[in-house]
Amino acid sequence: NPYDAPAGFHQRFVVENKDRPLFLDEHDRAYYDEWDKALHTRGLVKPSRYTRHARDAEGYRKALGAFVWDLPPDMHPDVFVGNNAVWWLEDRKAQTPLFLQIGFPGPHPPYDPVAEALAGYAEADIPVPGVSAEEIAAQPGAHAELRRNMVRNNYDSVAWREHVSRADLLRLRRHYAANVSMIDEKIAQIMDVLRRKGYLDNAIVIFTSDHADALGDHGHIQKWTMYDCVTRVPLLIWASDGVARGRRSNALVQLMDIGPTIMQAAGLPVPEQFEARSLWPVLSGQSDAIRDVVYAELARDHIQTGAQFMAMRRDRDWKLVYYLGVDEGELYDLKADPGELRNLWRIPGYRARRDSLERELLEWFVRSAVSSRAAPTRKPQQPMFI
Repeated sequence: NPYDAPAGFHQRFVVENKDRPLFLDEHDRAYYDEWDKALHTRGLVKPSRYTRHARDAEGYRKALGAFVWDLPPDMHPDVFVGNNAVWWLEDRKAQTPLFLQIGFPGPHPPYDPVAEALAGYAEADIPVPGVSAEEIAAQPGAHAELRRNMVRNNYDSVAWREHVSRADLLRLRRHYAANVSMIDEKIAQIMDVLRRKGYLDNAIVIFTSDHADALGDHGHIQKWTMYDCVTRVPLLIWASDGVARGRRSNALVQLMDIGPTIMQAAGLPVPEQFEARSLWPVLSGQSDAIRDVVYAELARDHIQTGAQFMAMRRDRDWKLVYYLGVDEGELYDLKADPGELRNLWRIPGYRARRDSLERELLEWFVRSAVSSRAAPTRKPQQPMFI
């Protein structure tokens, strides 16, 4: 906040959440982004949970957030963002170094591909999860409250249900896959203009996401949990030199590691107190790993209301999820149970393992707090934005 904060950039063209209705009681602080303005200029009404429900209430409830985009294809938010990025690059005349961040709204729900993209998945056999009553019963109470919130409030046009059929989940996942393909097409166009304009002669291109989507796994939709189906995101990196091409890595990394990776590529010093680590040892093929453990944190918000705070500690073999202030949690043996279907938190034979991992997690919190408050050992650099 605010939506249009410069955030260090010379220019920002903001496109917000795909299903961000301007509530009447929030009108005084309503923000109309670039997409809102373009829709209005074309005389089009932005789709939202309200317009879809008003048009077909029964169909809306059955859809689980999966709809076909029925406005002109060029006004789909992912097409709009991709086209604007291509236009900006085509029109740029400056010869100075460039730092460009492009944020596609999709495949965040609603899952709303254009008909042509969806047709490509009409017969696609996409794996669909099965969720047992035993698995649901072993989940922390915060999970049940999250599901109730998703059912009650239909966030992002997703009218979720406690029990969803495999046919409905397959339909939802086909829509999701079609959304991804639409973004892939735009990325290909962006890479083409970068190549034609000479940017790729000396560049690093990074593709990633802020989170994934459960899409029915473990009985959940969207995010707000610590399952791998939510915390594992794509991370693809291309560079004009220094990267081992075509290499796949199973290294444990965190999103914050992208920061020092970019800084190192740009010849900027990485602050000593950073917990983030550069990915270049892995990218160059010099090392198979930069860290043994990764962490994630999530505080209570207006959607995840059941836990004051949760934190995940994950290594290659074990995952522990700690919930502040309650005697509940999650523990998974990732070698024996890679799908995270059996919560071992209350199983007596795993208490020692649970206690050990919990101590390590809490020690990491303390070390992190101490490190962030430590005095710098050298004079800090002036902030620099590129």
